[in-house]
Amino acid sequence: MVTTAETYHVPVLLQESIDGLDIKPDGIYVDVTFGGGGHSKEILKRLGKNGHLYSFDQDADAEQNIVNDERFTFVRSNFRYLRNWMQYYEVEEIDGLLADLGVSSHHFDDESRGFSFRFDAPLDMRMNKRAGKTAADVLNEYDEERLADVFYLYGELKSARRIASAVIAARQQKPFETTGDLMAATEKLMRSEKEKKDLARLFQALRIEVNHEMDALRDMLKGACMLLKSGGRLSVITYHSLEDRMVKNVMKSGNTEGKITQDFYGRISSPLRPINNKVITPDDNELQNNPRSRSAKLRIAEKL
Repeated sequence: MVTTAETYHVPVLLQESIDGLDIKPDGIYVDVTFGGGGHSKEILKRLGKNGHLYSFDQDADAEQNIVNDERFTFVRSNFRYLRNWMQYYEVEEIDGLLADLGVSSHHFDDESRGFSFRFDAPLDMRMNKRAGKTAADVLNEYDEERLADVFYLYGELKSARRIASAVIAARQQKPFETTGDLMAATEKLMRSEKEKKDLARLFQALRIEVNHEMDALRDMLKGACMLLKSGGRLSVITYHSLEDRMVKNVMKSGNTEGKITQDFYGRISSPLRPINNKVITPDDNELQNNPRSRSAKLRIAEKL
């Protein structure tokens, strides 16, 4: 499949998310989800000659979109290692960080990756194709209780236990290899009126488990809170309730659990201050031109 920066991923909430960073021309910024480079290129447009941008992506395909600019450094890594890499580059503080947490258009459209139920493809779903368990490994190796937990916690599927039971029964006949195998094993449990939504949640749950997405997000947000300098901005686009809840908690309380602590005077003790108390969502024009933006929510916070 031939991929260009334009087809890899259409950036969501582009102007709103970059405006939220309140970019200083000489500042140091991080884009932890490089993808097609759309957000990174917009950040670079607003940086002066002494500014610098570090962009992360663990997917080798994203390297095709690397920007040739001396103010730009590409980091081929999972963003959960944000602090480690900033330490490696001797960066003690940053002026802003952007994260577009959604799966790129490229991943959904690449038949070989197994991210979409539109294609009968190998059950891979790894963002980093060089390491880790595939979705097929999860389906073939996890016990019933663990599978049910994955489907319920990450897909919020009410029929998680019945789906897990169906998976166990199916793999005793034949190991899971393709997305078609998974759909065949679970089709009777998908509600006819909400089949696509249920399938999307099932695939989401597997993808999150395969890539340890919630753990990675937790580590990245913790690192961002430590690295941001006073007045620095955190701009995050989310696509499902699990990640949005975590981002909202961090921006309001400083921790992913949302535990509020107060000082002697009853003031909330948090390293961040939300800039927009109401989430920013795509306008009608963006919704029409970029269907992927339908569930996008943008939250912005400032380091105190």
